[in-house]
Amino acid sequence: MALLPDLGTEIVIPVCAAIGIVFSLVQWFLVSRVKLSPERGGESPAKNGKNGYSDYLIEEEDGINDHGVVVKCAEIQSAISEGATSFLFTEYQYVGIFMIAFAILIFLFLGSVEGFSTKSQQCTFNKEKLCKPALATAIFSTVSFLLGAFTSVVSGFLGMKIATYANARTTLEARKGVGKAFITAFRSGAVMGFLLAANGLLVLYIAINIFKLYYGDDWEGLFEAITGYGLGGSSMALFGRVGGGIYTKAADVGADLVGKVERNIPEDDPRNPAVIADNVGDNVGDIAGMGSDLFGSYAESSCAALVVASISSFGMTHDFTAMCYPLLISSMGILVCLITTLFATDFFEIKAVKEIEPALKKQLIISTILMTVGIAIVTWTCLPSSFTIFNFGAQKVVKNWQLFLCVCVGLWAGLIIGFVTEYYTSNAYSPVQDVADSCRTGAATNVIFGLALGYKSVIIPIFAIAISIFVSFSFAAMYGIAVAALGMLSTIATGLAIDAYGPISDNAGGIAEMAGMSHRIRERTDALDAAGNTTAAIGKRYAVTFYLGFFTRLSECSFFKDLMLHLSFDSLNLFSGICHWIAALVSLALFGAFVSRASISTVDVLTPKVFIGLIVGAMLPYWFSAMTMKSVGSAALKMVEEVRRQFNTIPGLMEGHAKPDYATCVKISTDASIKEMIPPGALVMLTPLIVGIFFGVETLSGVLAGSLVSGVQIAISASNTGGAWDNAKKYIEAGASEHARTLGPKGSEPHKAAVIGDTIGDPLKDTSGPSLNILIKLMAVESLVFAPFFATHGGLLFKL
Repeated sequence: MALLPDLGTEIVIPVCAAIGIVFSLVQWFLVSRVKLSPERGGESPAKNGKNGYSDYLIEEEDGINDHGVVVKCAEIQSAISEGATSFLFTEYQYVGIFMIAFAILIFLFLGSVEGFSTKSQQCTFNKEKLCKPALATAIFSTVSFLLGAFTSVVSGFLGMKIATYANARTTLEARKGVGKAFITAFRSGAVMGFLLAANGLLVLYIAINIFKLYYGDDWEGLFEAITGYGLGGSSMALFGRVGGGIYTKAADVGADLVGKVERNIPEDDPRNPAVIADNVGDNVGDIAGMGSDLFGSYAESSCAALVVASISSFGMTHDFTAMCYPLLISSMGILVCLITTLFATDFFEIKAVKEIEPALKKQLIISTILMTVGIAIVTWTCLPSSFTIFNFGAQKVVKNWQLFLCVCVGLWAGLIIGFVTEYYTSNAYSPVQDVADSCRTGAATNVIFGLALGYKSVIIPIFAIAISIFVSFSFAAMYGIAVAALGMLSTIATGLAIDAYGPISDNAGGIAEMAGMSHRIRERTDALDAAGNTTAAIGKRYAVTFYLGFFTRLSECSFFKDLMLHLSFDSLNLFSGICHWIAALVSLALFGAFVSRASISTVDVLTPKVFIGLIVGAMLPYWFSAMTMKSVGSAALKMVEEVRRQFNTIPGLMEGHAKPDYATCVKISTDASIKEMIPPGALVMLTPLIVGIFFGVETLSGVLAGSLVSGVQIAISASNTGGAWDNAKKYIEAGASEHARTLGPKGSEPHKAAVIGDTIGDPLKDTSGPSLNILIKLMAVESLVFAPFFATHGGLLFKL
């Protein structure tokens, strides 16, 4: 028996979630103390203390309380916030229609499995027991789908509001020193991270307890219904990622091609008509889209683990504490991330630019070390010493220490993949420096070197995924792979804090440029932004976790992801590596649950039904990528034409005597993203339905396997290629080394070639790459939810 009683579990989980919410509100309060209004009097705000307050950190600007600068920052922030809010509301109107229509579809399909009967049915995995009727599964799956969709939307929207609330405040704090600006940006990211982690945990736990009032001890039926929660979260994340990615990259490409290459003006120059749309895009794509994406990963990995636990000894013996092991890991993660955050904001001070990179890296390392200890505590207090795990029709005996190792494998493998991603995308290392050097001979060689880097960067992560799969599955079958995914996601609060920090710092730099602040202020915000760009590549390990989840049951079948630009720590690229890793693990777990639920005994690749699905599934990521890339290109084309038009027709615009028409550019990005997000979304959502209904579950299993194997590798390659091109450009712009200075300065031919490479890479790393993570997750969880219908009524063409 577990040391922690069931009553203790019922207290610990909601209390930890509440602690996370309270901590996020405290961080919000601390950020709000930075006022977006001119300070009264001439008294300096300098204080002696930590985190940028010391005299040697402040280096105050002359006119630090200048009324005009503060007012201008507030106006720019307001414009960015209004643009982002307007876009998200427009997007959610379209997505809301889809959400309701798909919820009706779930109810009709699942309810028809037993002809909308209200009689109890034989359980799928325990034939001796009776489970709740299929109609109940249809109703509760529909409710959980709507709940997951709503929570995903709220997660993205809150993240956007937090980011737009903090960007100008970070800019104003940069006047006093890089330390204070770092604290403001990181605390703002922590607000998003802890809100999402705590809300996701709390809503899922409440849903389980409400459903339990009806299902009682029918754990199999309860957690089959709860899988709709993951489907709802990922469905909204798909549209958020694709729509937001098209928005931000259309604006970014338009602003860079005309502004930097043709007009030779700085990034975020207020004369550029696309500059506001570009800054809005950072929030709706990198913040709102990422928030929804990671919420979807968390919901899906939790559901996959709970489904397997329900048909193992935990469910058979009604051991509620052991059943909630995945949720207890997430609860411990909130406490660990809270302590980790204090290391960045309170325990240590940032004294200089060169300390930003180590501070962010320490967040990942400290959280991983502390979480290892936390996992050990949860494992030994919440699990019996020995238990059995469902293993494709049999029960596998597992020790608690083996499950501990499974979680740790996911936790540490994700960190390793993240740092490998950093090696390939940071300009501190030779791969990106070689890409930058290739710009000497023009954009063509830059593109060739960048593509080669992206392909090569896939090798180590795939080996790491393969080893993680083998170890986790050997110890605890598919449940081991599911909890390995949760191990990586356990530190999601810290990961999201780092991820959100990047776009906030990027916006802060844009606001500094547009407000006409001094070059010294822009250098500080650029240093923050450079640090933020590399950490995101490590963070994208979070999506690849989905791949392991998919392999859980696939493996059971017959066949088996000094200005810091010299030492750039790019949080977005770093975080992208983690996201791909999470997507891989979660996808494998869900695929395993689908194979079991659809009663597929063997997935034989030599069977024509499976093989045709495998080929088509491997093609889908290419089709999806083509659609998203072309969507960005079409929107960018309109943006480039509009920016050129304004420069050519508005007198005095280049001289700074006239104001550009920002609103038209914002409208172009909004209209294009709303229109273009529908076809890729329809491809992902309709494929499992069409294949399952007309070709059956065996062909669908092949489609899922094929899309996973090709999708995770394309996603890693695309993200790392784009990240490398981005940092090669920054390497030249910074001129922090003798080699970099021979390629610069800004406006030189090598720099222009680097800008073109960066422009090509933008839709790869910020639209297609991240969206592919959702493709492989969403298709798997959708197949799992509809598995009863496909197993009963699917394969119409083969029945003719």
